[in-house]
Amino acid sequence: MRGAVSPFAGYVCRSCATSIRNPRKPLQIRLASSFADRKSARFSAFFFDNLRWSPVSKIASTSGASPVQSIRGHSVDAVYSPPAEASVRSFREAQVLTPRRLAKIYWQLSKSSLTVLVVLTAMSSVALSPLPTTVPVLLSTALGTAFCSASANAFNQIQEIPYDAQMARTRNRPLVRRAISPLHATGFAVTTGIAGPALLWTMVNPTTALLGAANIVLYAGAYTYLKRKSTVNTWIGSVVGGIPPLMGWTACGGSLLPSSAQSFELVLPSFMSTLSSIPTDLALADNPLAPLALFLLLYSWQFPHFNGLSYLVRESYAQAGYRMLCVLDPHKNATVALRHALLLVPATSILMPLSGLTTWAFALTSLVPHAICVGAAYRFWKHGGEKQARKVFQHSLWYLPVLLGLMMFHKRGMDWGSWLSFGAESTEGEGESETAATAA
Repeated sequence: MRGAVSPFAGYVCRSCATSIRNPRKPLQIRLASSFADRKSARFSAFFFDNLRWSPVSKIASTSGASPVQSIRGHSVDAVYSPPAEASVRSFREAQVLTPRRLAKIYWQLSKSSLTVLVVLTAMSSVALSPLPTTVPVLLSTALGTAFCSASANAFNQIQEIPYDAQMARTRNRPLVRRAISPLHATGFAVTTGIAGPALLWTMVNPTTALLGAANIVLYAGAYTYLKRKSTVNTWIGSVVGGIPPLMGWTACGGSLLPSSAQSFELVLPSFMSTLSSIPTDLALADNPLAPLALFLLLYSWQFPHFNGLSYLVRESYAQAGYRMLCVLDPHKNATVALRHALLLVPATSILMPLSGLTTWAFALTSLVPHAICVGAAYRFWKHGGEKQARKVFQHSLWYLPVLLGLMMFHKRGMDWGSWLSFGAESTEGEGESETAATAA
């Protein structure tokens, strides 16, 4: 008498029926449903084995495999082995690195949006400084700061290639898609990392060059390392964001710490003091309280900006293994964002006029953007949803340029009325001279 036959034998092919009869031998079939097969594949398969996720019908037609069988609603086929010719055809030929394409890759390695923001914040400090400067110093500061930022971002991407490949928003970076080799990217990072501080040292001053070099070390070293170790990385990243305004301040010759020649000069409102304008003495104009206020603006702004964004992509951070507050403690993530949104109010509306950078009218006009951002951060802290996090992030995008624009508009000693009426006055002067000439 023959042995008992499994009830599944009538639904599968003969080669699979043998596996069913022998429980020690695993069943070598793969369900076409993506939810049915939970075995994790190697990560490289997502890039080099594209046909793995193709429909079963296409695989069967290209490989000439046996017809697909059906087991109670699921399509099954034999053990997967992609055809060599189809796999080769699925790859795209590498593009030749023309100068234009190489420049675009360098632009992406530098994280162009972040680098532009860093340069603008450094230049805003130069514009707000009451100390005089020259055009060569201004251009050298902008170019040297851009080189430092490009180097830090390139080193960051070199170290995070396997982790960027796991996140959808970073999967298209040059090193992940192998547009250039890691050695090539390292050469770019080293070149810009040397050129930036060297340019700042020779054309500006050593203090600005040391700040630029420190920013590279903090971002590419401490921040990148701590992203997978501790949530302290967010605070280190905020320090990195607060250094560029200090670079702009020192580029004009300003000091960061008080000394015997410089002291903290408090510029009180007109109804509390007779001091209504910035002191003409450059030693008094170089108030160490001013760079502190500029640093706090960029330092505290990082938290609502990044915490709101990180909450929206927290699944990607968790998948890559980054230790972020949005992953480990979402409520604390929202609390930190609200805390620094509140800290921005005294750090700018009070400290900026008190240091002499702006007039006290800035304390009033800046309350409107403060109220909007604090309200969004409060709703994010209270409800903790993605809708509230997106609002916090979106408000942070316009908050910083608006606040910098208001600071420039209310810069102490800047007479915008004379600028706007300059053309009218010159026209009146020309008319008076023509009248005098006619009378003569």
